Amino acid sequence: MAALSTTTLLTNRTRMTLVPRAVLENKTQVSYELKKSQSRLFHELPSGLKMEVIFQKGRIDIDEKSQNPPLVFVHGSFHAAWCWAEHFLPFFSQNGYDCYALSLLGQGESDAPSGAVAGSLQTHASDIADFIQKQINFPPVLLGHSFGGLIVQYYIANIGNEKFLEKEGLYPYLAGALLVCSVPPSGNSGIVWRYLFSKPVAAFKITRSLAAKAFQTSLPLCKETFFSTEMENQVVLRYQKLMTESSRMPLFDLRKLNASLPAPPVKDSSIKVLVLGAQDDFIVDGKGLEETGTFYGVSPICIEGVAHDIMLDCSWEKGAQVILSWLNHLKR
Repeated sequence: MAALSTTTLLTNRTRMTLVPRAVLENKTQVSYELKKSQSRLFHELPSGLKMEVIFQKGRIDIDEKSQNPPLVFVHGSFHAAWCWAEHFLPFFSQNGYDCYALSLLGQGESDAPSGAVAGSLQTHASDIADFIQKQINFPPVLLGHSFGGLIVQYYIANIGNEKFLEKEGLYPYLAGALLVCSVPPSGNSGIVWRYLFSKPVAAFKITRSLAAKAFQTSLPLCKETFFSTEMENQVVLRYQKLMTESSRMPLFDLRKLNASLPAPPVKDSSIKVLVLGAQDDFIVDGKGLEETGTFYGVSPICIEGVAHDIMLDCSWEKGAQVILSWLNHLKR
């Protein structure tokens, strides 16, 4: 069969390649089918590797009097751009926001670097910065989930950092940052130790689910780890397959990651930060949420009736509405 032609999406600054799904090399065996008005793009990094981006343009008739900041979504471990494309991209685009969901290297349809792991806090943040600098015309809001939240924390800590700029280049300014069920600035070790002493059964389940990747083969464990009990099994099964195929290599070397923590403080106090958590989060506990809020000097918001994967859970609208309210207030 003849190869389909490749079209190119032009922006004011550079190019991103839009590739029909039929010509994609099988980076994942379980494909994510895009929703109406969504496009799959590939941003070429300075390394030559390409990063998957799922894009959905915001409705322009929502708020013609003001320019909404673009939204850039960063996933955590075992996820990719698709986890935002399922519900959040349609929701926020309908409310007038241009949405870009990234797949970090080695995840989803993105290229995989050489080596055993996908990268580090520094390399992932640098890739995000390169995308924002070259593809987005206005300061965006950066949203990170779980370990993606830790990457966002590293990003905002290095905006305006002269030492960093000399080594790796510019981190573009942001309109704001959202940390969604984020790993706290000290990492996940404190959470693990608390669970070992206060919830040993939960600690065993989390270790088995995530470290041993048992969530990939156990539907009940996958559901307990990421979702609410009300989620239908057939929906969980679909997400389980996508998560299994999304993470072709570990996002980090956890030993090196923990050695580099805690995350440095934010130097620019003008950056607005929202810390959002879930009451039924099986991974990030309440103290972890409080730690993140205290670190950034904000009161965290904890949503009832939602689990760790806020953006995929059956009550995802609860988190989306809180974020939308914060975004609308941000523009004032």
